[in-house]
Amino acid sequence: MSEIFDNVTSYVNKVSGIMKLSPFEKELIHTPNRVIQVSFPLEMDDNSKRVITAYRVQFNNARGPYKGGIRFHHHVNMGEVKALAFWMAIKCAVVDIPFGGGKGGVVINPKELSHGEIERISRGFMRAMHQFLGPDVDIPAPDVYTTSQVMDWMRDEYEKITKTSSPAVITGKSLKNGGSLVRDVSTALGGAMVLRELMAEKKLTMKDASVAVQGFGNAGQNMAKILDSWGCKVVAVSDSKGGIYNKAGLDIGAVIREKEKGTVTTFDAESISNEYLLELDVDVLVPAALADVITGKNASGIKAKVVLELANGPTSPEADRILSKAGVIILPDVLANAGGVTVSYFEWKQNKLGKSWSEEKITEELDKTMKSAFKSVSSMAMTHDTDFRTAAYILAIGRILEAEKSKGSEP
Repeated sequence: MSEIFDNVTSYVNKVSGIMKLSPFEKELIHTPNRVIQVSFPLEMDDNSKRVITAYRVQFNNARGPYKGGIRFHHHVNMGEVKALAFWMAIKCAVVDIPFGGGKGGVVINPKELSHGEIERISRGFMRAMHQFLGPDVDIPAPDVYTTSQVMDWMRDEYEKITKTSSPAVITGKSLKNGGSLVRDVSTALGGAMVLRELMAEKKLTMKDASVAVQGFGNAGQNMAKILDSWGCKVVAVSDSKGGIYNKAGLDIGAVIREKEKGTVTTFDAESISNEYLLELDVDVLVPAALADVITGKNASGIKAKVVLELANGPTSPEADRILSKAGVIILPDVLANAGGVTVSYFEWKQNKLGKSWSEEKITEELDKTMKSAFKSVSSMAMTHDTDFRTAAYILAIGRILEAEKSKGSEP
């Protein structure tokens, strides 16, 4: 995963040539504003002690405060966090919300830790990082293996340290602690809205469109549920243990109930591997798990007509080139999964205003935002005769550089 930032370099190089960026502009876009590494002690339940390493990368704040999740994972490293922070800056610019890009990570395996140890890590992270965060500076959120409970602990710790009431310091909180309605389904819902716009533009029907979802966590489950309710036929899903397939379509409600017991693989359907799922002959493939699952090695086997990237960075640059050449439409992560940060923005806005919005209002505002973003990206793709990913980067980098210029970031 440390090589993942090479993917960022590859995309920036490609767009730089199209946009004719100066060396300064290219470096400005490609270089994070601040890279933070901290360590702090953790007292374990058995009274032993460990040193915990954590990162926060603040990539660009030309358009507003840094914004991005905090992940708890034993494979977290600086290269990964840098790439994710860059993508957050691009993502916020694509959907045109007034945030920059940031990301954080803590090097732990949460599956090996108790509830109390997770709380102590959450509070320890905030104590180590609080001077770099704030409601108008850098606003974290949940990510891999972090939850609304973790965000609640972090908000509480921040307020203890600063002796302020700061609900807007963090998003993805529980509803009782200033969180927002729709946040739990926002990533999937935003992605589904983008897919709907694409299907309408290409004059394709959603009804009975076959879908395979790789990754059955929160985002993958919600995507399967939403598309199923919209008339699509979800034929395959998978988790870390493997996948299941039924050409006639899966009973998604029943699959989710089975997943709640542990894994989808125990559901009564044909067993398949994650790798096999990626190469199914379906209308829509939704990678919703990890980065770099579609690579130069397996891209030629992808048969889906549309790849909707619900995960961050699931397609390598080499695979991107192969799929584009083959005519596969890729709805890139910086557009397709931006529903999450969009509703995070709505949560932040509600906290700043001291008001709560209804589910109807939030869904309506999300729909408007995702529709507008898709139309802007599609228009840019037509203008430059290019794919959606390249178009999204051209759109976002143009907006970021415009903000940089307006504040005087010239050579």
